[in-house]
Amino acid sequence: MNNHNGNDRTEFVFSGFGGQGVMFVGQLLAYAAMDAGFNVTWIPSYGPEMRGGTAHCTTIVSRKPIGSPMSPRPHVAVVLNLPSFTRYEPLVREEGLLVVNSALVSLTSHRQDIQTLDIPATTIAENLGSVRAANMVLLGAALTAKPALPLAAAHSALEAHLPPQHRSLLALNHAALDAGAAVVLERL
Repeated sequence: MNNHNGNDRTEFVFSGFGGQGVMFVGQLLAYAAMDAGFNVTWIPSYGPEMRGGTAHCTTIVSRKPIGSPMSPRPHVAVVLNLPSFTRYEPLVREEGLLVVNSALVSLTSHRQDIQTLDIPATTIAENLGSVRAANMVLLGAALTAKPALPLAAAHSALEAHLPPQHRSLLALNHAALDAGAAVVLERL
């Protein structure tokens, strides 16, 4: 049985400034996939990253056992800032997906062997009520363009796993996921 996009394994990297919700969005994807019956790894980077520094995590979603949690050439890179774009744009696997927060990244990928989505996630999130939801806008876009699992699984994971101290942001996060998906669907 394959995952939603027909592959047995999809490797994601999420990267941005500390405080942009990079760890949360990677962990949410891991919960969504685990709840849907996939094998999952989630590896956060807790090096010198602090609020304002660059942070990243890797989430692997697979129908088969995962031998290594590392992903030197991810299928999908979701980048929220310029340093993350510079680091991960060249590493995205051929025929992979690069999702860029174009509200904060002015560069454009010139690679012809990958799909690039420039999404003004910070602007979209701000229009929804908080720039803190930019990560969810990008996750909605990524799961719509490269559906490793249905977007509904991310919505369900929000309901099941959003920490109590952030429950007031539940509606915003749902709206942000849908807004990211809508941007991709409009471009098809």
